[in-house]
Amino acid sequence: MEYKSDIEIARAAQKRPIQEIGAKLGIESDDLLPYGHDKAKVSQRLIDSVQDRPDGKLVLVTAINPTPAGEGKTTTTVGLGDGLNAIGRKAAICIREASLGPCFGMKGGAAGGGYAQVVPMEDMNLHFTGDFHAITSAHNLLSAMIDNHIYWGNALEIDIRRVTWRRVLDMNDRALRQITTSLGGVANGFPREAGFDITVASEVMAILCLARNLQDLQKRLGDIIVAYRRDRSPVYCRDIKADGAMTVLLKDAMQPNLVQTLENNPAFVHGGPFANIAHGCNSVTATTTALKLADYVVTEAGFGADLGAEKFMNIKCRKAGLAPSCVVVVATVRAMKMNGGVAKADLGAENVEAVNAGCANLGRHIENVKSFGVPVVVAINHFVTDTDAEVDAVKAYVATQGAEAILCKHWALGSEGTKALATRVAEIADADEANFAPIYPDDMRLFEKIETIAKRIYRADEVIADSKIRDQLKAWEEQGYGELPVCMAKTQYSFTTDPNLRGAPTGHAVPIREVRLSAGAGFIVAICGEIMTMPGLPRVPSAEAIMLNNAGQIEGLF
Repeated sequence: MEYKSDIEIARAAQKRPIQEIGAKLGIESDDLLPYGHDKAKVSQRLIDSVQDRPDGKLVLVTAINPTPAGEGKTTTTVGLGDGLNAIGRKAAICIREASLGPCFGMKGGAAGGGYAQVVPMEDMNLHFTGDFHAITSAHNLLSAMIDNHIYWGNALEIDIRRVTWRRVLDMNDRALRQITTSLGGVANGFPREAGFDITVASEVMAILCLARNLQDLQKRLGDIIVAYRRDRSPVYCRDIKADGAMTVLLKDAMQPNLVQTLENNPAFVHGGPFANIAHGCNSVTATTTALKLADYVVTEAGFGADLGAEKFMNIKCRKAGLAPSCVVVVATVRAMKMNGGVAKADLGAENVEAVNAGCANLGRHIENVKSFGVPVVVAINHFVTDTDAEVDAVKAYVATQGAEAILCKHWALGSEGTKALATRVAEIADADEANFAPIYPDDMRLFEKIETIAKRIYRADEVIADSKIRDQLKAWEEQGYGELPVCMAKTQYSFTTDPNLRGAPTGHAVPIREVRLSAGAGFIVAICGEIMTMPGLPRVPSAEAIMLNNAGQIEGLF
């Protein structure tokens, strides 16, 4: 049987005017700032006006460690949101915006799939409403102002060897990871070593996603540490006097974007930090606004639960005062077989033994999520090659973990394929049985926070960090940053720092290569193993297949 591609399905969508979508949440047309007919930003006036309303129920969708077999976390998020609306619940979804880096690199798109998509799919995967461009511009404005300050006499006495603020670009470009700036003579400034990160790893991105309003945004931007003096005292963004102009560039980007699913249900798409190198959640503004407008809000956190869900709980929920009522862990039979040692080329053949072997990865994620005090449901994202015996094996295993697994066919059937999951999730959320708490307290030492995540979530035996890193963490504690949470930058493919080690390994070590202070965002970044904050393109990037056809339509986005 031949199936339509995601982009063919999205192109045939029967979209409704964005004002109709807003009306489903009680948003008046005057509070929508339209970008064309099918997307709009929600006004700050509306956001301010709903703050006294009670919150709806928050549902987090996470997943097992990603494999080349595919898991479909965003697809399940969209399908669950549609399913909740289909069973008569007032629901909205909250997801992140797509970065151009993976769009032209490996993924080719990030708006769901099949009949569980958010549209306009092409716009969302490309320039959308310009938020990422604004973040990139604000970040690089600060970079330019730092170098300009140094050029014109360096009144702040910045040690140019200790400028910590790197530039960013929303593209995978390994050639820019480490560079030298200001070459070419006196007119171009003082040469120094620098580098680029991808925009989604920018502290400005994290700040936008954690800020409550424009005032909070500007304060956080001002708190960014950009460099150090020779006496090791910090130089802040506000010292450079860049925070005001950066806020101006970000004023529209701060407002959440409203779009719709294929079934014309509301979807907030706002912010986009990666979960492997940043904190992996959509904006606090979008989530908290949706909770005031809908009875159920379905959101996702990037990559597997060891990264996205851990950061959602320990960083976003802690900082924003949020508490999920239920967590959905997405898994596929194909991924279970891959974790059980089956090669990608052989995934089509039934192999119950491999499914059972691979379920250990799923089991660990279930156990980890439960450790935060939140009930768990497993969504088995159905593929046509799955056999009944393989599906039953996953269900039986999940039952031994004290949870329930539900087969979902939203990719092929839309909301009809997720009604069972939606019904169960609503039951759990309504029961108010969650007793959410982060897994470490604010006052724990920074290195102990890193160890807690490594040992309790990754099941590592030890954390390896040289004295320079340990001393840096102690220095930050002495400077008043000891209560910040930790954002682990680690490969998404494994519980370890080795991307090739699948399943549920134990007895490994987590090496910390570098630590960075994101004082404005409000967390410490611990860079583990070989993870890069500026990805590179694969041997055959998705960009090679993305083009316009003779009808002027985009081809190649998944």
